[in-house]
Amino acid sequence: MGALIGGVYAAGELETYKDWVTALEKRDVLRLLDLSFGTTGLFKGERIIETLKDLVGECDIEDLPISFTAVATDIEQEKEVWLTKGPLFDAIRASISVPTVFTPYEFNGRRLLDGGLVNPLPIAPTLRDTTDLTIAVSLSGRPGGTRRPEFEDGKERTRSGLTKYHARIQKFIEDLQERLTKDGTEDWDFLDVIWMSLDTMQNTIARMKLAAYTPDITITISRDAARSFEFYRARELIDLGRSAAREMLDKKFNDDGGESG
Repeated sequence: MGALIGGVYAAGELETYKDWVTALEKRDVLRLLDLSFGTTGLFKGERIIETLKDLVGECDIEDLPISFTAVATDIEQEKEVWLTKGPLFDAIRASISVPTVFTPYEFNGRRLLDGGLVNPLPIAPTLRDTTDLTIAVSLSGRPGGTRRPEFEDGKERTRSGLTKYHARIQKFIEDLQERLTKDGTEDWDFLDVIWMSLDTMQNTIARMKLAAYTPDITITISRDAARSFEFYRARELIDLGRSAAREMLDKKFNDDGGESG
């Protein structure tokens, strides 16, 4: 989401995106998911990227009014890749290629996956930019009970009126997301171990990156604030992020002896 939101912001279309995403309902999100029917990922990601292109417009990274870098992982070369040129949404698509969820993306002759595999909190790319503040947003905070009660058990259903195809996708996503939000009291199975191992690895790397490149401000969101496909909760989550940002900005400027704005 960092690459997506950052890219849309750099293109000057954040308000357009906000208007669109806050109008989404659960069935709209399901219709944006295109099953790959392959072995390298569940979804192709083409439908969501084409929708965003129609919404924001196609542009190249080097033509953006604000400097932008998307981070991806070249799994074959075992290295982090900084994407600073070429079509914006190609870079975004590569950067959001979460293993097993989205298929890998071919970009500039490389098969790329989510940058979070090697750098879930990419601060280093900002060091070459002239900035007043470096603000990092970490989505790896400890569970804080921030989920709304009606979403806690993952049983909220909206299958009425959906096609059989979309209903099956919804059921699959609900089952998957219940795995990702287990509280540790249930027995683990094979997939639980994979997901929890990946989560632990990314959180550890994030802490190492924060230690190596300390930002001026770190905004931390608890990892149970939302599940992977809950874009229909955008308005609520925007408010959550704004509140967390305001709190940390006030703390920063008050501690430094300045005035909060």
